[in-house]
Amino acid sequence: MKKNKLVAPVLKWAGGKRQLLGAVRPLLPKEITTYCEPFGGGALLFQLQPATAFINDINAELINVYQAIKDDVEGLINALRKFKNEEDMFYSVRDWDRNKKQYASLSYIEKAARILYLNKTCYNGLFRVNSAGEFNTPFGNYRNPNIVNAPTLRAVSAYFNSADVRLTSVDYAKVLKSLPKNTFVYLDPPYGPVSDTSSFTGYSKGGFTRDDQIRLRKCCDELDSKGLKFMLSNSATDFIKEQYAAYHIAIARAKRAINSNCAKRGEIDEVTVRNYQ
Repeated sequence: MKKNKLVAPVLKWAGGKRQLLGAVRPLLPKEITTYCEPFGGGALLFQLQPATAFINDINAELINVYQAIKDDVEGLINALRKFKNEEDMFYSVRDWDRNKKQYASLSYIEKAARILYLNKTCYNGLFRVNSAGEFNTPFGNYRNPNIVNAPTLRAVSAYFNSADVRLTSVDYAKVLKSLPKNTFVYLDPPYGPVSDTSSFTGYSKGGFTRDDQIRLRKCCDELDSKGLKFMLSNSATDFIKEQYAAYHIAIARAKRAINSNCAKRGEIDEVTVRNYQ
């Protein structure tokens, strides 16, 4: 399948891999036909554009955006054109999910347009929800955000509809249990915190704990026992490196643009774990 250079991530996502692709690409298997991304940020998916892909994320809002792009990209673009980069409109749209009954009545296209709009206009592009699952990032006050990125949306839609892309929003372990042979799995989970106060867990209600990291490593062990190749990215903490000590570990520097504290943005050490040479 010929790759389209316009295919790119449509959302700015905490922990997204765009900054690390240069380090990740040389470590990939030479041939990837069937691809699985159980934590679906999408940067590597859109670079590879595989013929068959299993894309999952526990954040149903993200998967809904992908589904809307696949099903009705022109309807999505038209819905996005109704939004303006204005503070009053931003907070009005952000509050849609405070009224659960009203929010449930929205079409999936309207919900997808809302998330894209908020992502492009909120502070630092950070998708973050509170304990009630409500979007709570403040207005970003940007001069001219690209709210309607029609060329990219259309390119992603064309890719989704030319390939066999299966979209789900379930627990990642469920996806990993039923993958066909020769699937390459790229795991980009919420990272283990590099300090007691740092975390990338705000994108879904409930977060991702130390026990969750251990459970994920056990799932990786199962993939390895089945002969499926996997690559995993995470923070380069002693805990994470100990968990994956049985595998090949490479360290890379990655830029992190998403943090509520400007002083804590910048380069951090990340690990890339593989069960193959």
